[in-house]
This record gives sequence, C-alpha cells and structure tokens, in this order.
Amino acid sequence: MFEKILIANRGEIACRVIRTAKKLGIATVAVYSDADANAQHVKLADEALYIGQSPATQSYLQADRIIQAAIDTGSQAIHPGYGFLSENDQFALACQQHNICFIGPPVDAILAMGLKATSKALMEKAGVPLTPGYHGTNQDAEFLKQQADQIGYPVLIKASAGGGGKGMSLVERSEDFLHALASCKREAKSSFGNDDVLIERYVIQPRHIEVQVFGDTHGNYVHLFERDCSVQRRHQKVLEEAPAPQMQSEKLDAMRQAAIDAARAVDYVGAGTVEFIVEQDGTAYFMEMNTRLQVEHPVTEMITGEDLVEWQLRVAYGEPLPKLQNELQIHGHALEARIYAEEPEKGFLPAIGKIDYLHYPTQNQYVRVDSGIVEGDEITTYYDPMIAKLIVWGKNREAALIQMQHALSQFHVDGLGNNIAFLEKIVRSDSFKQAKLDTNLIQREQNFLFSPEDIKPELVVAAAFIEFLSKLNNSSSQKQLWQAQPLWRLNISYQHSIKLNYLNQNIQIKFASNEHGFTAEYNGQSYPISGQLIDAHTASVQIGATQQKLSFNQSQQGITLFQNGQSYKFAYIRQDFNQADSQADEGHLKAPMPGVVTQVLVSANHSVKKDDILMTLEAMKMEYTIRAPKDGLIVDSYFQVGDQVKAGDELVEFQPAQEEVA
Repeated sequence: MFEKILIANRGEIACRVIRTAKKLGIATVAVYSDADANAQHVKLADEALYIGQSPATQSYLQADRIIQAAIDTGSQAIHPGYGFLSENDQFALACQQHNICFIGPPVDAILAMGLKATSKALMEKAGVPLTPGYHGTNQDAEFLKQQADQIGYPVLIKASAGGGGKGMSLVERSEDFLHALASCKREAKSSFGNDDVLIERYVIQPRHIEVQVFGDTHGNYVHLFERDCSVQRRHQKVLEEAPAPQMQSEKLDAMRQAAIDAARAVDYVGAGTVEFIVEQDGTAYFMEMNTRLQVEHPVTEMITGEDLVEWQLRVAYGEPLPKLQNELQIHGHALEARIYAEEPEKGFLPAIGKIDYLHYPTQNQYVRVDSGIVEGDEITTYYDPMIAKLIVWGKNREAALIQMQHALSQFHVDGLGNNIAFLEKIVRSDSFKQAKLDTNLIQREQNFLFSPEDIKPELVVAAAFIEFLSKLNNSSSQKQLWQAQPLWRLNISYQHSIKLNYLNQNIQIKFASNEHGFTAEYNGQSYPISGQLIDAHTASVQIGATQQKLSFNQSQQGITLFQNGQSYKFAYIRQDFNQADSQADEGHLKAPMPGVVTQVLVSANHSVKKDDILMTLEAMKMEYTIRAPKDGLIVDSYFQVGDQVKAGDELVEFQPAQEEVA
C-alpha cells in the first residue's frame, strides 16, 4: 500500500480522505490557499504545503504547483477529491509523467467521459440508451437554436465539459434560447475553461438516478447499487438517498447493467458514477459519467458497509476490487442532506461570513457528519458554501426519514444564513415522504417549503425568558442563579421587561417574580414560567404544565432559538433600529451578495423596461441576474465587467418612469 499520498483538495472531502488514509496507516499531505491556512484539512494532515492565493485559479487549480508539492514531499500518489482537478485529463497525465499515481481513472477514460457529447457517442455505440438531442460539435448559436426548435421545447442546454449543475439552463420558449445559451456558455467557460454545449429534450417530471460503479486493473467491474438525487435546486443536488425508492426491480437491474457496460466501454478503473435521467415509468436515459468520487458517496457507504475511499486507494495501488458483485448487498436505507450557507428564501443566495455558533448532531451508527468546518470558521466567496453533509441510516426509508428529522433538529448554525430549516421542511413535505420524486419537487412544494413557520406565543415568551435568565446570571456571576438575591426577597415582587424584535416587529415581555418562579405577560396574556440555564446553549423552561429543553445561541445581534429543525431569530432592539432597518431607496439597486461582475448591459441615460437585464454577477460559480424593477432610466452605472463587488454595493442608479395620471 502507499506510504504517503497528497490530497489535491480542501474542506470536507480532504478531511474524508485523510480519515481513511489514517485508518490504513498512510501518511497524508494537505495543500492550502491563503483562505485555508487554518482550515481543518490542514490541521488533520501529517504535512501541509501552501500553494497560492485564495481564488481557486491561483491555488487549487494550479496543477504544476500541486505536482511539485507531491514531488517535494515524496508523495507516491495524489487523491484529487471531487471538483477542482479531479476530472482534468491534463492533470492526470502530468501525474503519470512524473511517476505519481493519480487516484482516479486512466487518462483515456477521463477524456472519453469528460465531454458529454463525446461520451454520449460512445454510449450510443455501447448500446446505452440516450436522451433525444443534439450532441455534435457545431457551436454556432443560430445552428444550436435551430436544433432546439427541431427537438421541441422545453429543452436543456448543458455544458459539454460540465458538472454540478454549472453551465445548464432550462429553456421553455424559442425566443429565450439565445439569451440562455449565452449565459450557459459564459458560466461553462468560467467553470470549466470550455464553453461547448449540447442540447437535449427536457424530460417532464424526470428523476435523477445515478449508479456507483468500480473497476480495477484486473478486468473486474461491479456496481454498488444506485442513488436517487432528484431533489435539486438550480440543477444542484440538495437531498440524496440510496437505494432509489419505488423503482421496479427489472428497471433497476437494466440501469445497473447499463452503468457497468458504460464503464467497461472505456476500460474504466476506480470509482465512477453513471448518471441517468429517468422517466416516471422507470425508463432511463444515459446523462453523463462522473469520473471521480461523488459528493453523495456516503449514502452508498451506509447501505453497503463499504469504505469507497479505501476501495479507491486499493484499486489505485493495483489490488483487485475488495468484493465482487455477488458479495455486495443492500442493508437498509440512507439519506444525505447538504447543509449549505445560503438563504433559500432569497433564491438560495450564498451566505458569506463567520459561523458564530455550530453544533453538530451526535454521531453514531445511524448518524454521520462529514465536514471540514468548525465553529468560528468563515464562509468566503472563493469556494462552495457547503458547511457539512448530514448522512443518516435506517432499516427502511421510513426509519431513515425519522432519523433525518431528528438529526436536523440537533444541527444548529448561527451567524449566517443556512438551509437547515428548508431541508427539514423538504423531509416533512408530502412529496418527499411519499417518494413522489422528480427534479421539480421543490417547485411543486414551494408553497409549503417557503411559507414562514408560525411561531407560537409560548416560544416568544421562552426566548425572552432565556434572555432574562442570562441577564440575571450575568448580574450575579459568582452565585448560582437560584441564589440571586433580587429574586427571592420575601414579600418583594421583582419585575423586569425584555424587549426584542422578531421579523421586524418589536415585542415586549414583562416578567414578575412569585413564590413559584415568574409570571410572563405578553400580548395581554399571562404565562406562569420557570426554569434555568443548563449551559451556554441549553435552557430548561417550563410554561404552565409543559416543560422542555431549548437550544439557543446569543450573539451581539440577538438570541436565536432552535426547535424541530427550525431557527427563530430575535434581534436586540437598538435605539436606531427602525432607521437602520428602513428600506433602501428603490432608485439604488444593490448587489445581493459578494461576487464578480460578468456582464454590464446598460450605461448612463439608458432607458429600460421592467425585468430588463441590467447586469449579471457570478458568485461561487453561479450566475445571478440583476433586472430592472420597473420601466425607467439608468442614471449611472458604477461597475465594469471583472469588478469585484461586496454585498450591498450600489450597482446602478435607477430612476423609475413617471406614471401617467388618468
């Protein structure tokens, strides 16, 4: 086995590879950028080398620096993780030329499967079913539009070199095609250095199912069953599960065999994933093959009991596959939820900033957390905003759903936006519970998923009571809370008011002491209440006959309560609260998040119509469109293509058109 490997990646996947390498007694070398100098993967590795500035193009995508780091440290192999250089044929070739083992497939397999158009031609030859579409090399915009018109709308434009939902767009009308094509090509060029695209018929209500395959240098091929990855936003996966529920066994068998045929057709070695678009009747079409380990590989590990990173290392070293097909079995059901720093209610905009508080669920044989993030870390604009992957297992899908709900209720993040509450609602949604899965699930369930959770008055009182207890505790820091003198003087009533703001509404709760604890007054109602702080983030609160433990976090901004996967933020009221939170003048359009300007389509004195595109921004490999809020005039534009903007920066000055008076 290898004695030392270098991991050409960062974050949770680097930590994941280090964990298996340590188990096998393999020394590890990490690489890092400026932004990752104090990252967990750097701390966990046996050695760490600096490779460049924070942007990935100046660090993790610098193949020559990574190769040199491997040479300098005497690393025998490089594990690329996923993303970055993991599917880069030139990097794999450079490893080969420097006598360094690339822990991945052969260069020819990467080349064959790296471009969607090329891979589809190979798959057609191998008898693997394809989605109707255009997979050729002619990239003329008008020609592609003609092809789309012939295929019939809706169609999908997809980056040929792409993956992870980048460079992909659904087009429903012919008149929208050219604009969508230009956007896809820009995103594909930025993400993959290649702006070639292909056009495919959009399957109505499609499921996204992928098969995990493995090959070795001894001619052995196996599949490790499949994963359903249908729950997506922006063509990116949100929840994954294994095995795929409610699929006919003969359809699954055909898909699994097609995946092995695909791997064998390119003499594949190592871990790969063959992805299919699946009709509701189970008819599957080959979509692409990812020549690397997938983000969602843990669900496969949970149902098979196999360590896929260990399989990668053994196969790369030249060993045969650890198990053959007849030795692999499915045990139970697994789900994975991707915990992102993002704001679902704002179109899934990335959330940038420091994580003030982070509490992971308790890990055991049913619950697993893969992460490279700890409390105090910062989510930056340079990399994917994933905080962690939460993976659960149950003896069946129903048991796994219960485990996921419970684990999400224990997963607490404060300090920046996150999608935990959104994920919890997906798991509770009728479509997901009943396994009515397709890539439109989020849109179909949007009324439920995006409706604000009603907050019970008792929870408002509890939040104020925890704040009240904290103040009392701080005022008598040398004594136990129940010994605080102001509370328990005989025949003297102690009163105090707590003022907070919830969803831009000021609230006030008054507390008065009595012989049993306190009485809280809120909105004309009285609530007998008592309790204590258990630790810095847990309180025991009893309101009337109901007693419960509540998790919370306090910061300079306010107090956040966590309950059943939802978080409730109560802000402290500042003297200038209303002024600080007043809406900005609609004449100034501001950047919704930090990013880079990729297009400026207007200039000073430019007349625009409502919903006209003014600018586009790119952040974390996603493109966001800034549109005119109504008809009007652009007074001035403040940024150019390539400029970096911060959240809240004024992009243009906009003057609404004068409305005619009847």
